[in-house]
Amino acid sequence: MGAFPRVAMVAGETSGDLLAGLLLDGMQAHWPGLASCGIGGPQMQRRGFAAWWPSDKLAVHGYSLEVLRRLRELLGIRKQLRERLLQDRPDVFIGVDAPDFNLGLEAGLRAAGIKTVHFVCPSIWAWRAERVEKIRRSADHMLCIFPFEPELLARHGIAATYVGHPLAGVIPMVPDRAAARVQLGLSDEDEVLAVLPGSRTSEIQYIAQPFFQAAALVHQARPAIKLIVPAVPALQTRIEQMAQQCGLGGRVQILRGQSHTALAACDATLIASGTATLEAALFKRPMVIGYHMHPVSWWLMRRKQLQPWVGLPNILCRDFVVPELIQDAATPQALCAATMQWLDARRHDPQKITALEQRFTALHESLLRNTSQLAADAIQKILTPAAAH
Repeated sequence: MGAFPRVAMVAGETSGDLLAGLLLDGMQAHWPGLASCGIGGPQMQRRGFAAWWPSDKLAVHGYSLEVLRRLRELLGIRKQLRERLLQDRPDVFIGVDAPDFNLGLEAGLRAAGIKTVHFVCPSIWAWRAERVEKIRRSADHMLCIFPFEPELLARHGIAATYVGHPLAGVIPMVPDRAAARVQLGLSDEDEVLAVLPGSRTSEIQYIAQPFFQAAALVHQARPAIKLIVPAVPALQTRIEQMAQQCGLGGRVQILRGQSHTALAACDATLIASGTATLEAALFKRPMVIGYHMHPVSWWLMRRKQLQPWVGLPNILCRDFVVPELIQDAATPQALCAATMQWLDARRHDPQKITALEQRFTALHESLLRNTSQLAADAIQKILTPAAAH
């Protein structure tokens, strides 16, 4: 290693690009002359990263036909990248999320003597237990975003560092509800329900209709309620059509993106399981978590499920602090009833809301760390093992 390390990185999708940008901030503070290259997006390139391929090349989901159609292309990119890195060896390779692409690449590089780091532990604690052996082969070190992960990985002989969750630094400890409402044209007195049916086509296909039917039932019971729906721009037209079909035409405000503004503004949220539920918890909002997927996918997931919770807030609190209505339980009537309980509590049982907010504040504090610095410190120890003693 010269005066400054050469770092190769692969980040998939927008979220990986954001995480990798944070990592680069920390590493550049340590090593101002750091050189970085590989697969990355605009956040990384803004920090001087040389992107040999753009990160959106890796943005495919699940077991869809799209993945099968693009498998040859993705395997070709990975092969070319591995050959280039073995020829012009970096001091460390950092795979950011995208485990299906990165873990295999890391295993090959590590076997050839290149130090490897993986950022964001695959959810082996939820339903990916079979990935432990692959992680052990692939990563010299894992950077974890949840506090319980390093101990779990240590049981399997995998070195890891807890670096905090980047979202905890982005979302304020006390969200500004009033400012968010002004931004959305809502008043302080309005009762507001945010409906977040997901950001993927498959989620809109399976969960949006029962969510909107539930919202229509809530609206029948509370005609003055304001319904807001943040929509991924690419799916906005589809979401508008589905809301109309469920009888919400003219009764719902569909936003272009702005999910954080919607969560800051709302009194409660009906929300699809995923990272958005953690965002809702960091905004300290009562929520009902719903999810529905293809029956075969659900059967496969259930067989691998290692714990009773599906939603991240419940997993992290190790308790059913908010209701989960999954698959056949996610009927419009059940979703409506669970949502109404939170709205009623705001009026008649404010202590229930306060208790939840306190639980979520404690969760927020546990996830808030100087992620970029902690990650850079861990990488420095890998590059200079003497510094670890």
